[in-house]
Amino acid sequence: MYKNFQEIIQFATDFRHNLHRNPELTWGELDTAKAIREVLDQHSIPYKTYAKTGTVGFLAQDKKGSHIALRGDIDALPLQEKTNVSYKSQKSQCMHACGHDGHTATLMAVSLWLKQNEKSLTSPVSLLFQPAEEGGHGAKKMIDEGCLEGVDVIYGWHNWPAIKFGQAACPNGTVMAGNGTFHIEVMGVGGHSSQPELCKDPVLAASAITMNLQQIISRQISPQDSAVVSVTSIDARSDLTTIPDQAKIEGTIRVPNEEIKWKVFNKIKQITEDTAKAYGVKVEVELRDRYGATINHDVPAENMRNVLKEVLGDNWQSSLSTPIMASEDFSYYLNKIPGCFALIGSDDGVEKHQKSCHNVYYDFNDKLIDPVSKILMRLANYNGEF
Repeated sequence: MYKNFQEIIQFATDFRHNLHRNPELTWGELDTAKAIREVLDQHSIPYKTYAKTGTVGFLAQDKKGSHIALRGDIDALPLQEKTNVSYKSQKSQCMHACGHDGHTATLMAVSLWLKQNEKSLTSPVSLLFQPAEEGGHGAKKMIDEGCLEGVDVIYGWHNWPAIKFGQAACPNGTVMAGNGTFHIEVMGVGGHSSQPELCKDPVLAASAITMNLQQIISRQISPQDSAVVSVTSIDARSDLTTIPDQAKIEGTIRVPNEEIKWKVFNKIKQITEDTAKAYGVKVEVELRDRYGATINHDVPAENMRNVLKEVLGDNWQSSLSTPIMASEDFSYYLNKIPGCFALIGSDDGVEKHQKSCHNVYYDFNDKLIDPVSKILMRLANYNGEF
């Protein structure tokens, strides 16, 4: 039994620091899951396991109100941390560079306070500690194994360094983009660099393909539709006097909905193949669908905005334009049931809280644990004191 809410916040902060010291990558979150389950066991919070390292805690399951789910993600990233915090990652090429340690700690604070006040709850609550958000489609696996059975509405959030602390973004409709990747093999005929006329140069063709792909956004997509096509890699390694036989182009797309996603994908394939013909080379195009757009439902979004105003104050609303072009597998939940996802600001003027997610100098802002846990608890229909 905790004496007050601040004791729980301190526990959650320490819990976060421990997770940060011991990060684990997508689908490898064994110790993280163990730590979560040990705390739930210690506080007599029943739970089920999903997707091996996923955990769903349950509170007030006998209540008759709408069943509400709250989600936190638990996995880290394959990056070498360069911060100087006392709880710096102890693992090489592995760090919590996206704040999932903070999301998990915040949901843990919610779990402990709501358990302590379980009798006052009017709705069943599910607490989703989800693995493999970073490209592993963990939400889909959790759903496939039944984590949303009986759930009526779900809420989630992400810390966002581009938003001032005390503000948030929570629109109706699309809040985060969908994404996909493209992988293009360009097959030509190599030879000596002094005799380009005898070659079919895949480097030149890859360069032309890269340039031509840029017209998709500027000329094929309406300016009102936010979308991105980024070529992020061209690999055609050879020595200084040799034109290679092959080149490889890779990149990513960001789109606001499925219709535009497949329009962009089809244009990538068409432009690549047409350009290849012009340069006398052959191509193989592989298009990989990843996450769908994260699209809020109107009623849960309105409910969340009301709670954001209650907790953060009248000036809670950020001017950040949405959708942002990052992607989230929370989209899987919103494709199944009503719900809402918000971006909550972490920029309090401290440099490490201004670093973007996926940056080696990034660190989650511990100050978020208190207000965001209150936001999540209000969304779970807890109306008591803190």
